[in-house]
Amino acid sequence: MMARPKITVVGAGNVGGTTAQRLAEKNLYDVVLVDIAQGVPQGKALDISQAGPVCGYSTQVLGTNAYTETAGSSIAVITSGMPRKPGMSRDELLATNAKIVKSVVSELVSRSPDIILILVTNPLDAMVHVARSVSGLPKSRIIGMAGVLDSARMRTFIAAELNVPATEVQAMVLGGHGDTMVPLPRYTTVRGRPVSELMSKEKLDAIVKRTRDGGAEIVGLLKTGSAFYAPSASAVAMVESIHKDEKQVMPCAVVCDGEYGLKDVVVGVPVKIGRGGAEQILEYELTSDERAALDTSANAVRDLCRTVDRLMA
Repeated sequence: MMARPKITVVGAGNVGGTTAQRLAEKNLYDVVLVDIAQGVPQGKALDISQAGPVCGYSTQVLGTNAYTETAGSSIAVITSGMPRKPGMSRDELLATNAKIVKSVVSELVSRSPDIILILVTNPLDAMVHVARSVSGLPKSRIIGMAGVLDSARMRTFIAAELNVPATEVQAMVLGGHGDTMVPLPRYTTVRGRPVSELMSKEKLDAIVKRTRDGGAEIVGLLKTGSAFYAPSASAVAMVESIHKDEKQVMPCAVVCDGEYGLKDVVVGVPVKIGRGGAEQILEYELTSDERAALDTSANAVRDLCRTVDRLMA
């Protein structure tokens, strides 16, 4: 029997723990959950393992505080990082998370040279940039998870508004994760029909705004934490497309090298995701407004990356 592919999840908080759970439930992988907190990854791994007999999986789930067990991982999902604390400046958060991601990536790559990295840590586009600068990996093997989540939020809101199943709504969201998100309503369809034929511009604009603020809306409701069910589901969908070589087109944060007229900058674009990671960036026809919005998004990321380079120098 062939050994199962090993997937490492770094960070055993809500996103990481739920990612490990979802991967275990697929019954296709061995899962390693890494965190610096003593006992936390071990406890969550045990708990997930003990659900196996009930849910019908026999996945090996190992919790650890060291990286030794991650050797030979085919994919890692990186969720580790600090949330922004009250009174913390954006630069402080940036410097802290950049340091964490730098160390995590070095530990992983030194033990698994063929690994594909999926980053979830915020600020996402800057963390993909950090991973790229420290890993030495080809750009196809460093992918940021944002667009899958943003488009899922948009699909959910459209489905609720039109009273259709969310699975029948397709949406495409480009650009950064957050304020500089660039939704593409023209490429957003319900059972193949453009969404613009099915709702007013005002309704659609309101949905776009709600999508853009999707993370903040959940933080405001939870008060003590942020979203983790949909983010973990989005990361696992990316793992599945890689492992099964599905070649699904997913909006992901990757390094553009001339596509959309953008050079050497991390930005959310439609990517074909398969066994090689980010195998191909697909170039959609954009209106001049959409292109301008994507340029603005790319410039915001460039500024952020310059800041991160300065903070890490």
